[in-house]
Amino acid sequence: MSAFVPIPLGQPIPNSPHAVSCSLPTMRAVHGYEQKDPEIVRQLTNGYPRFVVHPFLHALADHYRASAGLGDRLWLVSSAQMARALVAELNDAAAVHDFDGIAAVSHADTPDLAKTAKTFLQNTGGFLSSRAAEDRLVRLGLRAAVASEAYFPGDALNEIRRQLQPLFDGTTVEDILPATCGMNALYAAFRALAERQATRGRTIWVQVGWLYLDTIALLKRHARQPADYVCFPNVFDLPALELLFAQSGSQIAGLIIEAPTNPLLQTADLAAIARLARSYEAAVLVDPSVSSVHSVDVLPHADVVTASLTKYAASEGDLTAGLVVVNPTSPGADALHRDIAARLEPVYPRDLSRLAHEIGNTRQVLRQIETSVPLIAAWLEAHPGVRSVAWAHSPKSRANYEKIERHPGAVGSMISFTVRQPIADFYDRLRLPKGPSFGIKTTLICPFIYLAHYDLVTTEAGRAELTASGLDPDLLRLSIGTEPAQDVITALAEALA
Repeated sequence: MSAFVPIPLGQPIPNSPHAVSCSLPTMRAVHGYEQKDPEIVRQLTNGYPRFVVHPFLHALADHYRASAGLGDRLWLVSSAQMARALVAELNDAAAVHDFDGIAAVSHADTPDLAKTAKTFLQNTGGFLSSRAAEDRLVRLGLRAAVASEAYFPGDALNEIRRQLQPLFDGTTVEDILPATCGMNALYAAFRALAERQATRGRTIWVQVGWLYLDTIALLKRHARQPADYVCFPNVFDLPALELLFAQSGSQIAGLIIEAPTNPLLQTADLAAIARLARSYEAAVLVDPSVSSVHSVDVLPHADVVTASLTKYAASEGDLTAGLVVVNPTSPGADALHRDIAARLEPVYPRDLSRLAHEIGNTRQVLRQIETSVPLIAAWLEAHPGVRSVAWAHSPKSRANYEKIERHPGAVGSMISFTVRQPIADFYDRLRLPKGPSFGIKTTLICPFIYLAHYDLVTTEAGRAELTASGLDPDLLRLSIGTEPAQDVITALAEALA
């Protein structure tokens, strides 16, 4: 019998007010969440912070809206810089506020403006930290005290940099740039690179492989004309990429690559792509979040590396953070570093202290996870009820992945797979924790395409687009935690029986 205890709908994973995941235990709950079904939504105590506005932010926004006499929608954001960017995104149909150091933006409470504002803050990582909101609620007497948790006792930023810098040859600790989340890191780095390249007449950005949804959204939103966004769904088709550069190399600004990709776990030949891009003076931005900067070394093949430290580094699953590192050998590296640093959102001090407390455990956590992943992947591959399995060492990608892994077996936590039975039958029976995110101590599984691309899953044209990109709408994304591998296998076996 499975050792895992079912987690009720909407409960935080882990059991923390700052948890980055929440339980969606049935496919009905997944559909209800995506469709904003009030019966489902009212039971969600939290969610992934860029997608679900934290209850502390709601409470604080309600307080300031009432105290300021605002009848409009109010968003609490990470800085005055982000507030100004949001107002610009809303075409100035909004106002900036400063509530004693907390920046906010108000606008007329219309569905279109609210959707635009929330999507922008999601895509840029611009929401106020839940810990910042919690501290202010306590200061205002609206909460009794902050939740009890451990922090690093010294200089948190220095400790984080000290832990990360050895992973990036040729850098100094000052080269390690923290961000509020991985998406904010990517947003700041992309904007800096795009503006630099645009001054040289280079406006085309190339998406290599199927990327994380907000990265795709960023590329599409940035494109001033359709030709400025080019998608290469097949990460292995180097000849096609060479042909694109031969035809349009002088106009290509850069490429964005995940290594490996999310959720197909495909790894391109980064060295070959980097050589090609550099021969045409195109920038290369690589995001290794799926396996983590601790497991793969991609800086030699990139001008800029961005990553989510929410995964693996914050292995308790109770904060968001990100990272940017500029390759010091890239042309104009110092200026690019300064430009990106100026665009990043400030990480709230208590988030830094919590991350500094957790980050020292990353290697140990990864050792446990990466011992289990091959065992569970092999078990899935052998099971007759499983249709397909993908992980870092899948045959098609293994050679490319091994070129960048830091040591044999450094495969990250993620396994993607599909089953032969209806997804709802399997998912609803499965006793593993079910929710978004990955790279934490808790094993997590989710029907990723439903959560990331519900608009595509639920339309005929969308499903055709997914199929053309090699994505099965019923793909399940499994992130292995630190629990015994046999416990995870037992739970999977029960659901597949």
